[in-house]
Amino acid sequence: KNIWEVLKICAPMVRLAFRSLVRKFDCDICFTPMIVAPDFMCSVKARDTDHPLIVQFAASDAQTLADAACVVSPFSDGVDLNCGCPQRWAMSEGYGACLLNKPENQVDNPNYTASIKIRIHKDLLSVPVIANRDIKTHRDTLPLPPHMSCLVGVMAGRGLLSNPAMFTGYNETPLECVWDWVDLTTNQGTPFTCFHQHLIYMLERVSSQPERKVINSLQSSAAVIDYLHNTYGSKDRRPIINTG
Repeated sequence: KNIWEVLKICAPMVRLAFRSLVRKFDCDICFTPMIVAPDFMCSVKARDTDHPLIVQFAASDAQTLADAACVVSPFSDGVDLNCGCPQRWAMSEGYGACLLNKPENQVDNPNYTASIKIRIHKDLLSVPVIANRDIKTHRDTLPLPPHMSCLVGVMAGRGLLSNPAMFTGYNETPLECVWDWVDLTTNQGTPFTCFHQHLIYMLERVSSQPERKVINSLQSSAAVIDYLHNTYGSKDRRPIINTG
């Protein structure tokens, strides 16, 4: 079995515009970044077009997590409880890895997907598993040892940042993907810093060092778009990178 025979999932580290982009290129499910459940309960914002979506929460008590899950359930397809974050701020608030000391806390709702981010010993795998590994190209495979027979999905983070079309089979970011990113961020009003940084990641493998220096120096969306037109061609052209 390889990564193309299981669910292809975007790791919980991106904004709406990027989740929309990877869905155009065969990503089955996206996770939100980790959201602190008590803070989320103070907000009334939600989106109804961001699907399929798993919302990852940080929570220290079952009731707050359950309340947050009820709020997001109409707008998402499941929740994920982060039980693996070792960062000092998370541990001090009772989130992340310190929840391993309270395994009795859980959310029980058979009609709504629930998952847990955790670092677990291989001999304890008896539930459906999503493997999170450093996948960078479509050639990466997952040979399954006996203890991984319950694998149902594979999650990628950094690999998708540098190539959002990776799950489609491209080894490097195609021009089509670059222009889709321009369109999505323009329509959604994405801040320039976010738009620019993601674009730098996408073009890193397909641009020369002098080109990267120019890209990094650009200060506005208009300047970036002009540069893309002049250097890589218009969005009407076919992708310039082959799947190999």
